[in-house]
Amino acid sequence: MSAREAVRGRAARDLPARLEQLAEGARLSQGRADPGLVRAAEDVVRRAERRLAVSGDHTVVALAGATGSGKSTLFNALAGQELSTPGMRRPTTSEAMAVTWGSESTDDLLNLLEVRRRHALHEDRARRGLVLLDLPDHDSTEVAHRVEAHRLVQLVDLMVWVVDPQKYADAALHEQFLVPMSEHAGVMVVVLNQIDRLSRPQADECLRDLERLLASEGLGQVPVLGVSAVTGLGVPSLEKLLAARVREKAVAAQRLGVDVAAAARGLLGATGDAGGTGVARADRQRLVDSLSAAAQVPEVTRAVDQAWRLRGGMATGWPALAWLGRFRPDPLRRLHLDRLAGLGRRERAARELEPARVSRTSLTPVGGASRARVDGALRQVADSAAAGMSRGWADRVRAATLQHQGDLPDHLDRAVATTDLQMDRARHWWRAVRVLQWVLLAAAVAGLLWFGIDLVLAYLRLPLLPEVLWWRFQAPTWLLLGGVAAGLLLAGISRIGVVLGAGRAGARARRALVRAVEKVAQDDVLAAVETELDRHARARTALERAAG
Repeated sequence: MSAREAVRGRAARDLPARLEQLAEGARLSQGRADPGLVRAAEDVVRRAERRLAVSGDHTVVALAGATGSGKSTLFNALAGQELSTPGMRRPTTSEAMAVTWGSESTDDLLNLLEVRRRHALHEDRARRGLVLLDLPDHDSTEVAHRVEAHRLVQLVDLMVWVVDPQKYADAALHEQFLVPMSEHAGVMVVVLNQIDRLSRPQADECLRDLERLLASEGLGQVPVLGVSAVTGLGVPSLEKLLAARVREKAVAAQRLGVDVAAAARGLLGATGDAGGTGVARADRQRLVDSLSAAAQVPEVTRAVDQAWRLRGGMATGWPALAWLGRFRPDPLRRLHLDRLAGLGRRERAARELEPARVSRTSLTPVGGASRARVDGALRQVADSAAAGMSRGWADRVRAATLQHQGDLPDHLDRAVATTDLQMDRARHWWRAVRVLQWVLLAAAVAGLLWFGIDLVLAYLRLPLLPEVLWWRFQAPTWLLLGGVAAGLLLAGISRIGVVLGAGRAGARARRALVRAVEKVAQDDVLAAVETELDRHARARTALERAAG
């Protein structure tokens, strides 16, 4: 097997997979790429699948040419008998005609090609698998004839362009057919007919000039043969070339493969560049920061700090004064926050998962400045993620960022409302201090009662209570003054711990709130963007594989 045959055989084997990839790329590009390119890719897939499904072992060779090129005469010469009648009337060929050899039916294939005029000749081993078509003249004055020629040119497996010495450089042929089909050079042959009308030097000069012209148009690999359909000169060489192509049984796959590659490259170009790896970390952080500001995370953090100080002061302060803190509003309760405090893990999870059980917070609505900051962050995410994409794909990425824009305020409010601010954490020492404060208060009260009893007894001129001295001072003095002084001192020391704890509580709350905001950003914005980016990447991968 030659190297060329090996390549073509591999192309035939790879074609079904490439068709599948092209179909996938077209599906993923729906609504994002040029609709015309998407339809063209889908048409290629449908046409190729239908072509492979019928008479896959046959090779359709079409003779195409201008009026007067001798195309029909050459068709008869290849068929071995007069099937297409040449004449003086122009155009001679008004409808495509097909000829096949052998008993194997080609009806499905010819029905697919919509060729009604068909002839089946006796078995010929050299031409087994060949379906030869005589197309209408591509320069016909009849519009229907030109349309038919254009249609079949797009469907056949191997094109044989028949030209004559007078019009081989015809601009219509080269500009409308040869140059646009340069990608199909591997499945094209150009035949210079009527060389019997030229001398040998003239024929050689025409052939060289035709080869130079084709090379300048990117068709240098197209075989160029000189023939005379009337005398038979050069016809055996053409027959030999066609027989070789038919034996390879890969011309159809090669032609379809070129169509698949062209459609895939066209659609691939409509996707833009490969793009980045996703939303940049800086853009993600900017979005989270802007949403955190819109969710008033700093305000909630300050409320946590203040609530911790208030509650800590009430728990660890001197009881005789700490009760006054009950008259101060709790910052978190004022904002309708910290409603998960004191709940078990299961109850807390249930509140987080059931929006109906979560009422709105009392945070002020998002202001214009915060909204503008969020809008700017959304635009930055979209612009960064869609960098290099075509307009259609970029528009879809931008639409993805705005998909839940209207729901963001409610989702942010719920995220804040259902966040566990961990106000019950690291407070065990408060209880110990509180117990000690009550002990000290009890000691002060006991000392005060002791003095009170002595005053009453002295007023009633009754014997006083026995005098008890501790370190040269009366015991009730120690109890009263020591209890008050120790209580106040303990409250002052505890205040330092409460203030330090408030800072840590605020930091914990901020981290928890930012995580909640990050989840909203991921669910409402980034997930949709990442889905679109993944679709773009899968489309490019599929189209690159289809393009080969």
